[in-house]
Amino acid sequence: MRTWLITGISSGFGRVMTEKLLAAGDRVAGTLRNLSAADDLKAQFGDQFWLAALDLTHTDTIRPTVDAAWVAMDGIDVVVSNAGYGLLGAAEEVTDAQIRHQIDTNLLGPIQLVRAVLPHMRAQGGGRILQISSLGGQVAIPGSSLYHATKWGIEGFMEAVAQEVAVFGIGCTIVEPGGARTGFRNRSAIVGPRIPAYDASPSRRINHIVDDKSILSPGDPVKMVDAMIASVEQDPAPLRLALGSDSYSYIMKTLSTRLAQLDVQRELACSTDCTDQGNSPRWLKSDEG
Repeated sequence: MRTWLITGISSGFGRVMTEKLLAAGDRVAGTLRNLSAADDLKAQFGDQFWLAALDLTHTDTIRPTVDAAWVAMDGIDVVVSNAGYGLLGAAEEVTDAQIRHQIDTNLLGPIQLVRAVLPHMRAQGGGRILQISSLGGQVAIPGSSLYHATKWGIEGFMEAVAQEVAVFGIGCTIVEPGGARTGFRNRSAIVGPRIPAYDASPSRRINHIVDDKSILSPGDPVKMVDAMIASVEQDPAPLRLALGSDSYSYIMKTLSTRLAQLDVQRELACSTDCTDQGNSPRWLKSDEG
């Protein structure tokens, strides 16, 4: 039996994961903005399920909520940073307020969540963190620039954190789901005001995907959650977990293209070094302990 802390449990992956874990006998500390959205789970599972209201944009409330969860559950084995949403529209179309809210929810909030859980995990001698990202953490699609800014940002943060905390027995996994049949696209996604000039831009394609409710995403959220839960059994923790055929194909194509573009710049890159190499900075020597 494990104890989990999961943010954003009102719908989507967070809800599916919470239901499955509780049904399997695990304990869950869940957070969401509207407590009433989990009344049914609280009534069914009682003390097995701890619940708190949390809005990640209110970063000053994150650490007290995490501290309270750790005390209430007498320790937490796995933290799932799941809360988030998509802001869609070209960079020029979205508003300043929308940009601020997207960054606060998808980047600053998760950063502060991880910072809040690390002292507890160090003290207890280990733990596991799952950060829900997206194929959009590796791929850039026109019309999602601000969403990508947050997902690429959180992936860079988590990749560095994973290296910082492995010595403490803490494992980190970045989960990169593709499109899934949750409410993400048709309910929680926010679309910026449309500027007519962008009707001629490829950024408008993402708007059509949101507008057309008949388009179905390929990913099964239950199967994806099963894979997330199963990843906790792996030792060492997988750094990344791509879920969905679209995630795999988009990321593979993007990385292959990026590597090809880098390869042709090798001679130029090396030509810009100083002729006197000296000693390389230790941070470049990744093979050293």
